[in-house]
Amino acid sequence: MTEFGVEVTSDDIIDTLGFFDGWEDRYKYIIDLGKELPPLAEEHKTEANLVRGCQSQVWLISEARDGRLFFYADSDAFIVKGLLAVVLAAYNGKTPAEVSAFDIDAYFAELNLLNHLSSTRGNGLKAMVQKIQAIAAQ
Repeated sequence: MTEFGVEVTSDDIIDTLGFFDGWEDRYKYIIDLGKELPPLAEEHKTEANLVRGCQSQVWLISEARDGRLFFYADSDAFIVKGLLAVVLAAYNGKTPAEVSAFDIDAYFAELNLLNHLSSTRGNGLKAMVQKIQAIAAQ
């Protein structure tokens, strides 16, 4: 599987979003990021891989290789796929310690993301992060 977030980093996303003046353009960019996520195979779209707390259906799987974690995710909603891409750019290809140490709140604050999402989308985003952090803590 192809990992999203290994070539596109959280710094790249921060820099690119900084170019846009309005949130309409930023949303389009986030949705375009989601279109770059490799689709998750149907066999992984199971109840066990669902992220609880998301308004849309979100599936997340992970694998460890050479001491690094790789996450694969998909959703049935375009904007959520984009938000997944934003999250995966922060965490993919990192060691469990790097995942745990990454300041996701500062990242979201720099993107000014949570102020522009509905509370249910914001809660879903936090649920995705909690699941990734729980995997890293195992």
